[in-house]
Amino acid sequence: MPHRQTDVLVLGGAGVDTVVHVPQLPLPYADSHMIRPGIETRAGQSGDFVSLGLHALGLRAHHLDMIGDDHEGDLVRALHRNRGIPFTGVPAPGGTKRAVNLVGPDGRRMSLYDADRARDSDRFDAATLRRLAADAHHAHVVITQPCSHALPQLRQAGVPISTDLHDWDGADTYHEAFALQADVVFMSSSALPDPERTLRDVSERGRARIAVATAGAEGAQLLYEGELTHVPAVTPPAAVVDSNGAGDAFAAGFLFGLLNGEHPRRCALYGAIAGAYACTVPSTRADAIGREALLAAVAEDARRSGRPGTR
Repeated sequence: MPHRQTDVLVLGGAGVDTVVHVPQLPLPYADSHMIRPGIETRAGQSGDFVSLGLHALGLRAHHLDMIGDDHEGDLVRALHRNRGIPFTGVPAPGGTKRAVNLVGPDGRRMSLYDADRARDSDRFDAATLRRLAADAHHAHVVITQPCSHALPQLRQAGVPISTDLHDWDGADTYHEAFALQADVVFMSSSALPDPERTLRDVSERGRARIAVATAGAEGAQLLYEGELTHVPAVTPPAAVVDSNGAGDAFAAGFLFGLLNGEHPRRCALYGAIAGAYACTVPSTRADAIGREALLAAVAEDARRSGRPGTR
C-alpha cells in the first residue's frame, strides 16, 4: 500500500469572520450600540478550525477550498502559512466566504453568513481532488459549496468520510445529502426535535457507522453499533468566552482518537475536552488544544471520575 502523506483532507469551510461583541443576544434594537472590546476581522471558519485543531493534535491535515483573489483570501492563506498547515486554494469567482459573528457576554454567538459569495457552478478541480484524496487516510467534508459535488469522487477514491451538519433540523435535504454519504456524522442537537431518532435515521438510511449529536453543556449523544451513549460535558479549563468553533474542535478531537484506533466512546471524550477548551479561546483568536494538553485532560478526567476510559 502506498504511503499517504495526509492524515485528514479537510474540504471546504475556509473563510473570514468579522467578530462583533454585543451587550446581549438577541441584540435589542437601537439606533447605535457602543461595542467593547471592539470589532475585529480574522480568518477562521469551520474548515479552518478543524484543520487547525487536527494540526495542533499532531495530525497531518491538508485543507482544500475555493477562495477569492481578495483581502479575505489573503487572510486565509496567511493563517495556514503561519501555522504550517498545507492549503490548496481553488479560485472562487464569488470571492472568499465571509461572515459576521455576534458574540454575547456569555460566549454565545450568532453567525450571519454572506450567501452571495457562493455560486451554484462552484466546483473543485477533479484532478486536484483525485490527487489529494489518494494521498489521504480520511476526508472531513464541511457542508459548504462546492463540497456536496465532491462526495461521489471521495467515495470513488475509497477514503472514509466525516462531516458536520451543524444546526441541521433533521429534514433539510441539502444537509441530508452529506448525512447519508458520510461514515462519521457530527451534528448539533440545537434544532433537532428528537436527536436520537435523527441519529438512528441517519445510521439506518446512510453509510454512517458513527453518529454524534452535541448539546453544549448538556454533553453529547453517541450512536455506535446501534447503542446510544450519553457523553457527559467536560468543564472548561477557564472562563467561557466564545462558543464559536467548539463543534469544529469536537470533530477534530474525535477524529484524532479515531485515527489512533480508539473506541468511539473515548473519541467522544477527546472531542468533549477539545470543544470545552475552544470555548475558552477569545473569538478574535484562532487557537486549539494541543496533544499534550488533551491527553493530560483525559488523564485528569479519569482520575476524578474513576473511569479509566474505554478502548
